[in-house]
Amino acid sequence: MKEKVLILGSGPNRIGQGIEFDYACVHAVFAVQEEGFKAVMVNCNPETVSTDYDTADKLYFEPVVLEHVLDIVEREKPFGVLLQFGGQTPLKLALSLKEEGVNILGTPPESIDRAEDRELFRRLILSLELKQPESGTAISREEALVVANTIGYPVLVRPSYVLGGRAMRIVYDEEDLLAYLDEAVSVSYERPILIDKFLYDSVELDVDAVADGEDVLIGAVMEHIEEAGVHSGDSAASIPPYSLKEEIIEKVKEWSRKIALSLEVKGLINLQFAVSGQDVYVLEVNPRASRTVPFVSKTIGYPLAKIAAKIALGRKLRDLVPEVFERLEKGENHIASDFMSRNCKLFSVKEVVFPWNRFPEVDPLLGPEMKSTGEVMGIDEDFGLAFYKSQLSAGNRLPEKGNVFISVADRDKEKITELAKEFLKLGFKIFATTGTYKFLKSKGITAEHVLKISEGRPHVVDLMTNGQIHLIINTPSGRREVSDAYFIRRAAVQHNIPYTTTVRGGYAILTAIKSFLKSKEKGFRIYALQDLHRNC
Repeated sequence: MKEKVLILGSGPNRIGQGIEFDYACVHAVFAVQEEGFKAVMVNCNPETVSTDYDTADKLYFEPVVLEHVLDIVEREKPFGVLLQFGGQTPLKLALSLKEEGVNILGTPPESIDRAEDRELFRRLILSLELKQPESGTAISREEALVVANTIGYPVLVRPSYVLGGRAMRIVYDEEDLLAYLDEAVSVSYERPILIDKFLYDSVELDVDAVADGEDVLIGAVMEHIEEAGVHSGDSAASIPPYSLKEEIIEKVKEWSRKIALSLEVKGLINLQFAVSGQDVYVLEVNPRASRTVPFVSKTIGYPLAKIAAKIALGRKLRDLVPEVFERLEKGENHIASDFMSRNCKLFSVKEVVFPWNRFPEVDPLLGPEMKSTGEVMGIDEDFGLAFYKSQLSAGNRLPEKGNVFISVADRDKEKITELAKEFLKLGFKIFATTGTYKFLKSKGITAEHVLKISEGRPHVVDLMTNGQIHLIINTPSGRREVSDAYFIRRAAVQHNIPYTTTVRGGYAILTAIKSFLKSKEKGFRIYALQDLHRNC
């Protein structure tokens, strides 16, 4: 009789953890079956592929909690348990399952704990001589104020053990911090809050890699299009990075390998970095499948989750993907990924889909708390066209002409000079409220002044309602109150006007419109994934 392998799913789908992990679980099922085992799936959402009756050999439609998993283990007596494919929910069970004598396949539970425990992870990064943003923890309001003042504002604050960045916030001053502590969290020994220095104006990177304890292969390095501070699940991202120097990417890959080997990872690992100037910082490491595994796998043509599951069952990378090592030895690895050859000089852009229309009171503002419910992908040889395609797929048709409304926080004003000039060159008119209007005027940039809602009529929302605004670039001030900016963003959703809440997003939109206008005569080229990977 075949031995069994238990695969733990992600439980109920919700914002912050969902269908991407189901994709990884299904590929893990396929890998287990290909390796000659029976796949036993544990999950409790009827809307997933992993719970289809014909996916796994056996399905337990049960909550992914310790008591239920132990009951199933006792009944099925599996060879081992795979828990790195279902996201954060099964990962939390690693140490408890091991203490009960369950064989955890893949990355050791102690390594998972080193990555998840804040202090243990800090020590790991120090021992590897890598950089990390200053941070601290607090178990009271008074401690939180001391830590934040010591680190220096702005800071990123969050409760312990959060999923999808829930209750995370960027705090700009002491008043803002006290309001956060009153509204969002209770602080205690059992529930300390984590406080990090927020690296303002930095670029964030995601890395998905697969390791077998001896070798580490980078699936992809993804550059976030929004600035650091937007949750990785909500940020658009590009493979390969579109604005960073090659030496930065190589450093990120080298650090990723160091961390994966130090954690004795056997399977998937996701790493997040921030680049500020020439400095690279480690933000977070997750020794499991990430939300971006489906996007990366489709971009590079290798099923990372399936490869990772086979590694967890004892296989080696050099046996599973020998052609990749051959290319590496010939020096043919692509800047973004060990898996891709230099023949595939294409950009893949992930864009996310939001449910704003279903939540009419929610501020459609991107931040550390994840709000997206899906994602799409655009591919092209030109980054601008890849980004344009991703916007079309997400339901955002970027304008070819018309009026751009720009209103940005004081800290962002210096960064919009070139942005505004380039939109004028393309034939767009610029509208701006008082602060941004005065700044643009001081730089000799032509703009039309428009009233805020509080200043009378016709105001900016009236222009939007009348179809006179075709694109919005609006960055938040950092304050949380219901403001003009809130009504502008809600009106953008209501009237289906493309908008961005980051300056980097504004520049990406500008690049996309430029590329689209240049390519109008010859039109879009459509790429089929099967053809791409056959030719690469």
